[in-house]
Amino acid sequence: MPKLKPGDPAPQFTLPDQDGKNVSLSDFKGQKVIVYFYPKDDTPGCTKEACQFNENLAAFQQAKTPVIGISRDSGASHVKFRNKYGLQFPLLTDSDHKVMEQFGAFGEKMMYGKPTTGVIRSTFLIGGDGKVEKAWYNVKADGHAGQVLGELK
Repeated sequence: MPKLKPGDPAPQFTLPDQDGKNVSLSDFKGQKVIVYFYPKDDTPGCTKEACQFNENLAAFQQAKTPVIGISRDSGASHVKFRNKYGLQFPLLTDSDHKVMEQFGAFGEKMMYGKPTTGVIRSTFLIGGDGKVEKAWYNVKADGHAGQVLGELK
């Protein structure tokens, strides 16, 4: 799957959130939004990344840029993950990884030195015009939220 670049139109999607309510990219038309893809709820790297996005949420809100996390986990898993860590942003379910594939956030990656297929930890800053402003692939979970926030200043 080709990787998205700044200026590319972001793939449109509608996915259920942790409460089963559909969330669409088009809901954010006219404003910037952060969409990040992560492998699994309540695992060390994903927890660190989610908690750091959450800790910086006030700054993202100040920049009028909502944050959305997407993984293959179920709504029930997302509810547990949110409750356990007090996450204040929506977590969407892409169980068949079709949306991840459209964003280039699913495919072959290296894990412990071996090629494997799965979620590629990726983040996208999408502009109010629906175009990708910035794309990060294969991100390191720790410190990434701060890096993304730096792009908004």
